[in-house]
Amino acid sequence: MTAPSTPLNLAQQLIRDHLVDGEMTPGSEIALRIDQALLQDVLGTLVMLELEAMGLDRVKTQPSVQYIDHGLVQADNLNAETYLFLKSACERFGVWYSGPGNGISHPVHMEHFGIPGQSIVGCDSHTTAAGSLGMLAIGAGGIEVAMAMAGEPLYLTMPEIWGIRLEGSLPDWVSAKDAVLELLRRHGVAGGKNTIIEYYGPGLANLSAMDRHVLANMGTEMGATATVFPCDEETRRFLASRGREADWKPLAAESGCSYDREEVLDLSSLEPLIALPSSPDKVVPVREVVGEPLHQAYIGSSGNPGYRDFAVVAEMVRGRTVADGVSLDINPSSRQVLATLIRDDYLADLVASGARLHQTGCNGCIGMGQAPAVGRNSLRTVPRNFPGRSGTREDSVFLCSPETATASALAGTIADPRSLDMPYPRIAEPAQMVVNRDVFVAPLPLAEARLKPLQKTDNTPALPELAALPDTLEVPVLLVTGDNISTDDIMPAGQRVMPYWSSVYASAPFTFEAVDADYARRAENTRTLGGHAIVGGHNYGQGSSRENAALVPRYLGLQAVLAKSFARIHWQNLICFGALPLSFIDAQDYDRLEQGDSLVIHDLHAQLAAGAELTAEVVGKGAFRLHHGLTPRQRELLACGGVINHIRRAKGASAGAADAS
Repeated sequence: MTAPSTPLNLAQQLIRDHLVDGEMTPGSEIALRIDQALLQDVLGTLVMLELEAMGLDRVKTQPSVQYIDHGLVQADNLNAETYLFLKSACERFGVWYSGPGNGISHPVHMEHFGIPGQSIVGCDSHTTAAGSLGMLAIGAGGIEVAMAMAGEPLYLTMPEIWGIRLEGSLPDWVSAKDAVLELLRRHGVAGGKNTIIEYYGPGLANLSAMDRHVLANMGTEMGATATVFPCDEETRRFLASRGREADWKPLAAESGCSYDREEVLDLSSLEPLIALPSSPDKVVPVREVVGEPLHQAYIGSSGNPGYRDFAVVAEMVRGRTVADGVSLDINPSSRQVLATLIRDDYLADLVASGARLHQTGCNGCIGMGQAPAVGRNSLRTVPRNFPGRSGTREDSVFLCSPETATASALAGTIADPRSLDMPYPRIAEPAQMVVNRDVFVAPLPLAEARLKPLQKTDNTPALPELAALPDTLEVPVLLVTGDNISTDDIMPAGQRVMPYWSSVYASAPFTFEAVDADYARRAENTRTLGGHAIVGGHNYGQGSSRENAALVPRYLGLQAVLAKSFARIHWQNLICFGALPLSFIDAQDYDRLEQGDSLVIHDLHAQLAAGAELTAEVVGKGAFRLHHGLTPRQRELLACGGVINHIRRAKGASAGAADAS
């Protein structure tokens, strides 16, 4: 008689159903089959160039969708030309195209393409938002997304499953943003590294699908690999309101399952919370900062993209006027949400109050418009408030709920929404949203697609050739950074820089400019002389999945990063482009290194193959031990100089074998 299998939680079920290789043991490497792919424009350009470099004929992930949602400010010709390039690439490779104005990739994908039980990988760290529909949704560097689109599995470290039991219901003037801010207050920006957060429990019944989107979206801010929600009646209602009930199916943890980590979040115990500048985990009760001056209140982004997130603002401002000197910026998340707000007469209330209405897209969340004045407080419902991400380098951005942002805009200073003299407007999504699927351009048939050339420009050049790491690495330490260096610090966002992201060469001069304005010049000088190394603190590379934060420094000669610890996606991106991420075994060795030191690693590849640790030397300061934790597959990528070289080598070997036969 066969013994009964161990009950699985939902995350384990999803991994099991997509597992191609490896064991579901936390810490070991696994390979997952990927069903869908999501691209946004400023990183999708690099993905399309990578598909071209791989010689791909047709993507295997279906659907794959390219969204234009970041580079919407057409201050010159560059963004408009990017649209043309991406549309031509979609036609060439068999990808759906969502043009400018359709909205932010994450809520739009959830509305139109998300399917419970499927897997998705996206070149945006907030791809995790699709977990709100019961998907296995993971953000990754673009090169890994390109690999998945080519039919290769996605490799990652098997995460621990972190079960969070939800109890109770949200009090008046408290919403889903406050719930995820509470978790960030408890655990910080790295507290969820190498975990999948799975929500369960009776409190789920009190959270809509878009409330769950808020939690799944910002699980990324804790460093989580993914966030998973069950697929239940709330999910059915969401899909039915968009004419997609046929895509619904029930998904839940099996009775008697367990979790690697467990926690309880009592929704009824929460109060309005706010993250202070300039990190999502600097969370305090709003009541502690009441009365602080206010310059801007910004509603929208993938951090609060639901219909209710805008409708509740309209209810709050009806018959009232935004305080003098405050800009209330309304950033609708999707064409579908905007059309429904218009149908339901909410837009007029927003406009009449003095609010400013912006186009549907990421916009101010990524520094593409709505940048605040220097040093003036800006309350935003966006997921991140890293320094300078708003588009203003010396910014002062707080993260909060739509309720808190709106109450503050009306008061003229930071305000607790519970202080308003009105009943709390509890908003339910309509039973039927406005739906128009004709705004998407479907993939062309393969025979027609093969005839489509890419509409490339000077700003979409071919990717640079990257050499493999030498067997003796002898490089200067070019930069020493502190803790929590973000990918925004490495490769800035905003209107000034993002239009150049499609070109490694044009974006190179901006690298690390907010940390060390002279880095790019010094790095360029080392590029042909053996390269350089960077030293970092804890959680190096946190935040956005942007792969150019690894690729561009690599082009500038980066050979190795030595850090106390790495953020998951950036660690993988470095390996994919042939740069070596190493962690200090003794964190005090970080203090021994200075800019200008000479780092030497002898017999590099033999040391990598011999075990998880290696010995390095700093000239004049002696030897120390470093941890790499690379799998044989990752060591092979480094030996090739990165993923693209690896694929070319494999294709060449296959062609040679075919010729020989």
